[in-house]
Formats: sequence, structure tokens, C-alpha cells
Amino acid sequence: MKAVILAAGIGSRLGKKLPKCLTQINSDETIIGRQIRILKENGINEIIAVVGFKKELIMEFYPEIFYKYNPLYSVTNTSKSLLEGIKDLEDDVIWLNGDTVFDDNIIKLIMSYDGNAVAVNRSRCAEEEVKYKTDNNGFITHISKKVKDAEGEAVGINKISKKDINEFKQALLKCNADDYFEKAIEMMVTKGKQFKAIDIGENRCIEIDFNEDLSTAIDLFKK
Repeated sequence: MKAVILAAGIGSRLGKKLPKCLTQINSDETIIGRQIRILKENGINEIIAVVGFKKELIMEFYPEIFYKYNPLYSVTNTSKSLLEGIKDLEDDVIWLNGDTVFDDNIIKLIMSYDGNAVAVNRSRCAEEEVKYKTDNNGFITHISKKVKDAEGEAVGINKISKKDINEFKQALLKCNADDYFEKAIEMMVTKGKQFKAIDIGENRCIEIDFNEDLSTAIDLFKK
């Protein structure tokens, strides 16, 4: 099992001078620092961060992980950063957005599922977030920001299995520059591939886009 962290974006909505993933959550940890710790504590030691904006700062803070560079980070979205991150991998891969703060049990839930998976929060469905719908067996049928009558929201933590990773790369390659990686998941689903919606239950998880999100995260994850 390997992990890819998508940390190439500018994070302009947060209004910080540093890359968003270097934002402090508490006195000890940044967003990405917490992610790295949780992944390693769950036995994932090969971690790749896809970087772009002020990449040298992230690399200097965390030299113990591997890095891939998306040189078009300012004009591409997460589909292209993810493709850069997994293009040389042939393993089961967990990938996560570099602005997501979460409980470590969510990684355990994703790792324990033997197949492709999308971590979801059934209790929230914010308008600006990626939303989803499932079939009667709990497999994703639709996933995007435009899903109508959604069941909840995807939290930005996902898994692709070794047997499907090459097909997933091809789907990411077909995505437009401004597409989120969820577009590739939808392409796969259309072709009959299954992605299980894994409910995070009562576990804490928040994506940090704005200063209000940061304030909430700091309060939720106090040491």
C-alpha cells in the first residue's frame, strides 16, 4: 500500500503566504504533517506528495517522504496532480487531498476495504463540496459537485486497487485540465468498475478551504 497526498495548489481562498498544507492545526502539527504521521502509524511508509506552489518549502519541512512535481499546478486541477502522483505506481494506493484534516480511523476504514473506495460523510452535504449517490449495494453511481438529491459528501480520502490502477490512470489522462479527480472515478463507474462508499460515521473530518474551516479544524483537533 502506498499513499499520495495532493498538495500542489495555491490555496488562495485561505489567504496565506505558505502552501495550504503547511497551515498549523495546533502547536505541533501542520495539515500535511498530521497526514504523514497518521499514514505512517497505519503502516504506509511510502508516501508521495504532489507539489507545485512553493514546493521547496514543503520539501524542506518534510524531507522523509517522496515528491512529484506538477509544473502546471496553477492551471490544472486535482485530476492532473493525481495522475502525476500515481503514474509510476502499480500498487494499491490511498490518495487524499492535502487540505483535509481527519481522524486516523478513517484511514483504517479505507485500508480495510478490499477494493476501490471513497470515504463519505452521510451526515453532511454542503453545496460547494463533492457529492455522491450510490446503488442498493453501496457502490458509487454518481460523484461530482453537481449531483442532485445527493446522499452526502465525499471527504477527499480514497483508494484505488492494484488491479484497476492502470485503467484509472487512463481515465485521469482523459480528464480535462480543470477536472477534479472525481471525473475519472465517474468514467470508471460508467464502465462498470466499482467504488465502495465508506461511511466515516462519527469520525471527524474537515476540508480547509476558508478561514472559517481553519477555525473549526483548530477547535476540533485541539491537542
